[in-house]
Amino acid sequence: MSALVPPRRRVALALMVVAPVLWSIAGVLTRQIQSAGAFEMAFWRSSFAAAFVFCALLVLQGRRPWQTLHAAGVPGLVSGAMWALMFTVFIVALTLTTTANVLVMSSLGPLFTALLTFLALREPIPARSWLAIVAASVGMAAMFGAGFSAGEPRHLAGMALALTIPIAGAVNLVTLRKSAAHLDLMPAVMLGALISAAVTLPWALPFQASARDLLILAMLGVFQLGVPCMLLVLVSRTLTAPEIALLALLEVVLGPLWAWLGAGEAPGYPTVMGGLIVLAALAGNELAALMARKRVP
Repeated sequence: MSALVPPRRRVALALMVVAPVLWSIAGVLTRQIQSAGAFEMAFWRSSFAAAFVFCALLVLQGRRPWQTLHAAGVPGLVSGAMWALMFTVFIVALTLTTTANVLVMSSLGPLFTALLTFLALREPIPARSWLAIVAASVGMAAMFGAGFSAGEPRHLAGMALALTIPIAGAVNLVTLRKSAAHLDLMPAVMLGALISAAVTLPWALPFQASARDLLILAMLGVFQLGVPCMLLVLVSRTLTAPEIALLALLEVVLGPLWAWLGAGEAPGYPTVMGGLIVLAALAGNELAALMARKRVP
């Protein structure tokens, strides 16, 4: 697998559905962890992700990831820094405010991505994408509006911190999209995981994770972080940045579903209706894009 070989659009769409499906298993798996705290979970998850990506690149690409990362230059460093920010800030923000507040802030990703794509890449954003962004935002508000809270200073601090997640995601997607034609930024995922592990290490000590916890965290590092983030880099060769940001919202929609199936936490009516709105927005955007391509000779 090479990040410089663009997959066909249908393949890219399928992979970009697989990625948020894997991201969304975080909630139900972390509920199974017994001893490790939030920062220790972040440390081990990032460490296992870095090790996996390093080994995967050695096997799949047959060259040293560090050499590829060095060749990526500044874009590789920028992408790695944005990955690290996203890997780390989510955990920290959850210690300051509610999950609903963090997810509402994160749902602004498609909007920021569309704006930055237009400003930095000068790529026109179709009207269908703007409509999908608005509809998805309405759906996210319906899902988490009841849990939204900003009355205490700690909530404001947590929300301000969580706001850096969609901003970092937008910068990362635009960087990937701009550099996809001539640079392999797959090793930047490894760099981001290493930075995240280094940042969270002081707060992770002393380690409390049991052997069972480490097994779950290894699964998270490989399947919830390493694999889907590598898939995102790959599909950035084919899909636009706003399209990727919209499809990534599937993570938030599917999270309550896994919590229901795996932990018995039945979602409420607003969560179900909001999730259906988000799904309709994503499906409508892709269907409109398909129809538009069919009209082009």
